[in-house]
Amino acid sequence: MEEIQSQSDNYRSSSSSASSPVSRVPSSNFFYLRKPGSLRQPISFEDSPDWEETDVDVRMEEGGDSINVATTPASPSLSKLNSCSLPSPPLPESTAVARKVNGAYIAWKDLTITIKGKRKYSDKVVKSSNGYALPGTMTVIMGPAKSGKTTLLRAIGGRLDRSAKIYGEVFVNGAKSRMPYGSYGFVEKETTLIGSLTVREFLFYSALLQPPGFFFRKKNVVEEAIHAMSLSDYANKLIGGHCYMKGLPNGERRRVSIARELVMRPQILFIDEPLYHLDSVSALLMMVTLKKLASTGYTLVFSINQSSTEVFGLFDRICLLSNGNTLFFGETLACLQHFANAGFPCPIMQSPSDHFLRAVNTDFDRIIAMCKTWQDDQGEFSSVNMDTAVAIRTLEATYKSSADAAAVETMILRLTDKEGPSLKRKGKASNLTRIAVLTWRSLLVMSREWKYYWLRLILYMLLAVCIGTVFSGLGHSLSSVVTRVAAIFVFVSFTSLLSVAGVPALMREVKIYTSEESNYHSGAFVFLLGQLLSSIPFLFLVSISSSLIFYFLVGLRDEFSLLMYFVLNFFMCLLVNEGLILVMASLWRNIFWIVLTLVSAHVLMMLSAGYFRIRNALPGPVWTYPLSYIAFHTYSIQGLLENEYLESTLAVGEVRNITGYQAIHSAYDISSNTHSKWKNLLVLFLMVLAYRVLALVLLHFHVGKFTSLRKFFCCNRHLKD
Repeated sequence: MEEIQSQSDNYRSSSSSASSPVSRVPSSNFFYLRKPGSLRQPISFEDSPDWEETDVDVRMEEGGDSINVATTPASPSLSKLNSCSLPSPPLPESTAVARKVNGAYIAWKDLTITIKGKRKYSDKVVKSSNGYALPGTMTVIMGPAKSGKTTLLRAIGGRLDRSAKIYGEVFVNGAKSRMPYGSYGFVEKETTLIGSLTVREFLFYSALLQPPGFFFRKKNVVEEAIHAMSLSDYANKLIGGHCYMKGLPNGERRRVSIARELVMRPQILFIDEPLYHLDSVSALLMMVTLKKLASTGYTLVFSINQSSTEVFGLFDRICLLSNGNTLFFGETLACLQHFANAGFPCPIMQSPSDHFLRAVNTDFDRIIAMCKTWQDDQGEFSSVNMDTAVAIRTLEATYKSSADAAAVETMILRLTDKEGPSLKRKGKASNLTRIAVLTWRSLLVMSREWKYYWLRLILYMLLAVCIGTVFSGLGHSLSSVVTRVAAIFVFVSFTSLLSVAGVPALMREVKIYTSEESNYHSGAFVFLLGQLLSSIPFLFLVSISSSLIFYFLVGLRDEFSLLMYFVLNFFMCLLVNEGLILVMASLWRNIFWIVLTLVSAHVLMMLSAGYFRIRNALPGPVWTYPLSYIAFHTYSIQGLLENEYLESTLAVGEVRNITGYQAIHSAYDISSNTHSKWKNLLVLFLMVLAYRVLALVLLHFHVGKFTSLRKFFCCNRHLKD
């Protein structure tokens, strides 16, 4: 205690404008708190006699879907400040009045979260956290990096990894129950948007994937989400961001990701780092928009690292974490009082959030070590001469013995004393509807993204021209057999290898699926079937254009049925390649490893395809079994050679003819059965299905389909314990 007191005194003496820690009222030199109508004048608590001192009183109505938030005299509130100090951005005259939402309240009690190996000294990422969030308010979880704020947010919103364990209780409307589908939305820190769609199109397709409803109702929901997030000026602009498309600014993109969850019309909205990668102006506009959204009844809970002075004034409640410990929970102004009581008042002209994080971020100790002998124009580097570990212990001890902690426990008891109305589960769109929506959306994306799709078509055609011109003019003599086999092998192998160009597009589709599946807007089977149906027109266009060029340049047999088989065979190869890329994209998250694994697999398949050495002569282990049997090159080349040489004859000299099978048998291992080429085509089709099934399994387990269910049952088990 003597060490804590000495460190507190040292820091207190370094702030020339600090107020006495004994007082519950900070200094009168705060520039971030202003009375309505006096935006240019600094104010203090004493300068605001016209502010009401209010506290929340939650009452549940029998048989209703909402709760009433009344006020009773208790402690200072920021309601008037938040509603008057920052004007909201103007909306178009045609904008409808914001729809009111029946919010829900959340409370968490003694919430402890452990993740094995997450931290060096302890597996406890969050330790005995208490708090609550009420409708119509913004509750902010703040703290430095690795403080546990995102983990706490995910625990409350039901989004923890499968390796995490939860101990404690989470209440929704007074009941220990899981939030049903459609009652809440969760916005990740980094979300994947579809850049080739406009904002309105993106939200409309998202609405079609969610609860069923009439077409005009979906359009109304989308328009409400656009107006709620102040996106009217960007509604018809492409989201962009890739394929050399000029994208929306980061602030607007972030608001689009939030609007996607609003089309579900949830009652609770969780947002991980809403100000991530935003400048000060975009951050302020974002928070003003969220403040307006909360005023319609939404319960907003989000994590944040730090904020500007203006943004800080918009918060209703703050949960301050450091190393998993709760240093404060309560109203924003009370947090300033808490720091002053602990001996760390906020200096003049310093943002409150910067001051809070300065006091509790242990990384500043390294800065102190580097700057011990450094001096600036003001003298010593005195604003960082505090031991943060001591400050954290002081703040934690002060909070546990304060009236703020007791008030939080009292409020939690009131919120959990009686169960309120249960949240209603919303219906889901049928699988048939979602497949149709995903298929049509993917077709629209393909038609607009020239870099990922149309450029690939051009590359395939150019490659076919190159291979065809190299092997042109072969004729149909016996001496051309070996060269013709080489031409078909090169065509199948090189065009298959060119499928690597489609990795970025398919990888992005898997990311979009992961983002939509995390909120149950999509599913692995629906996604894969929709992706397959949408890719068929494009891949068939590639196959028929490339096949025609190669077929006639090389001079294969001029029969329509043989040409159509060649097109179908190559089309199946492209579908198999697409499935193989989906498997790799489901297995890896890094494009380097996807390309490396894919190219390595293609090289091994090419070596065992029977061209360099007939399959019967390959070494038994590995090369024959299993590589030569799982290499789709083998069946494709066999089918194409059988298509070209079976039922054909070749002249040997002037008087003797031999069959095509006899001519090619020594160069490549094919079957003499005239129906063998269709068996090879069937094998390719089964490979298309097999790779899709493998991708389905990987998407289920690797992407984390069952994470939420496992976490839910695990959470319930701990709650019962």
